[in-house]
Amino acid sequence: MGMTLAEKILAAKCGKDRVSPNEIVIVPVDCAMMTDILGPRMISDEFDRLGMGIKYPDRVVIVADHYTPAATEHQAEIVDFSRRWAAEHGVSRFYQLEGPCHQLLAEKGYSRPGNIVVGTDSHTCSSGAFGCFGTGIGSTEMLGVLISGEIWFKVPETVRINWSGSLKRGVMAKDIILRTIGEIGHDGATYQSMEFGGDTIEALPMDERICISNMAVEAGAKVGLIQADEKTVEYMLAHGVADAAEAPRYAPDSDARYCRVLNFDAAALEPVVSCPHEVDNVSTVSEAGTVKADQIYIGSCTGGRMSDLRMAASILRGRKVAEGCRLLVSPASRTVWMQALKEGVLGTLSEAGATILASTCGACLGLHSGTIGRGEVCVSTTNRNFIGRQGSKEGSTYLSSAATAAATAVTGRLTDPREFL
Repeated sequence: MGMTLAEKILAAKCGKDRVSPNEIVIVPVDCAMMTDILGPRMISDEFDRLGMGIKYPDRVVIVADHYTPAATEHQAEIVDFSRRWAAEHGVSRFYQLEGPCHQLLAEKGYSRPGNIVVGTDSHTCSSGAFGCFGTGIGSTEMLGVLISGEIWFKVPETVRINWSGSLKRGVMAKDIILRTIGEIGHDGATYQSMEFGGDTIEALPMDERICISNMAVEAGAKVGLIQADEKTVEYMLAHGVADAAEAPRYAPDSDARYCRVLNFDAAALEPVVSCPHEVDNVSTVSEAGTVKADQIYIGSCTGGRMSDLRMAASILRGRKVAEGCRLLVSPASRTVWMQALKEGVLGTLSEAGATILASTCGACLGLHSGTIGRGEVCVSTTNRNFIGRQGSKEGSTYLSSAATAAATAVTGRLTDPREFL
């Protein structure tokens, strides 16, 4: 019996010929990522009490992304504490004001095929787009990783998700993953590996693949894996990872055992939205009915990459944001911000009436830079729409692709982007 992609990676990392679902394995961690919100401030007291130090400080990455730019004195103090803690403990890889951590892991080459990446953010599964076993862990578990340099996993069972055919214009990776989660359910893949494949996935650029892997956790999955290929290597080389071609590119065996196999027809997919207040509450845009939007948010580690911004600009070019509606745009990183500026994308969006924000996690979880008020509706390219996620508990968030979000900004109501394409 062959092995799945997750099993191949874990077997290689723990030095075994093969591993099986539910087996306990101990593996070295190639990258341990902490954010400002759930990083040093959460573990510092216990870390000092143990007095053991970080075993591999060169494998640790700390990203101040949730509280930057700081909106309050309290947030500024947390960012400052994170910065000082990194310096005091020999962690040179500290980033602030550069964008959400998952995008930085991709751009800086930490999301490497065949590697083990753990982070104190549940959407660390974004790294799975690189054929990298990336997963979120708690702060206490991170403490153990820092001290030991390794972690144990129960080898997950794998759900194989095949997407075949060509996407219609105006349909994006966000529609793929929302449709998938709508089918599986918010807990339908709990502690399982979601392994994505098929010619639809193979045709997607890395920007779009990252979006898919990012949201695997919204179905409860441990990881969301996509097999690394030439596009993976090209992306890494373009971002300065000189030895990208040397990374192992594992592939699932043809006789791998899956606990479930799902097949989807990309050609039949229409633009969809996740309606309040659960990510798996998915319907087509046309079926969602008339929804007036107060705010549109295009950004975050799920919807602020170049493919998203270019799509939004193509819809908004020559048009204006609807009266009474505000459009906020936050590029996924400083690198993306600069590229979008050079291409004129930010100018197009700004001319349409968008407010261009810093690269930050702020609006995604209602901390700053775009929180919504009581009774307000936001159509957002982010990854969660729980009650109170983007601000008021009496507000509502609809999750969509950048195409749907841009079309909605033009009309002021939830709109199928194909009307403008």
